[in-house]
Amino acid sequence: MDIDKKIYEMHAEMCKIFTNSKRLEILNILRDGEKSVTELEKATGLHQSNISQHLSLMRDKMIVETRRDGTNIYYSLADKRILKAFDIVREMLYAKIHKNAEFAQKLDEK
Repeated sequence: MDIDKKIYEMHAEMCKIFTNSKRLEILNILRDGEKSVTELEKATGLHQSNISQHLSLMRDKMIVETRRDGTNIYYSLADKRILKAFDIVREMLYAKIHKNAEFAQKLDEK
């Protein structure tokens, strides 16, 4: 298999992680630094089991990494460059919403 095809496969696998809105929310929360499951639970309103499930998937794809401190496990982004992709997509979505709002306003004016 050539390297480009392997990279496409890896890219697709990584992107599967970002098809869930709660995982995107967790990713955004981790932008500010490492958090424990309890902190993520409070920030998202999700149950501990759901958070752990999402974090496990993200850890398997090397999106997050862990650090243990006594009985607490802290999660952080394995590579902050992933935030560039996150931010670009969000900017595109905000632009789309803004454009649609402008279009709707023009329709209302007619």
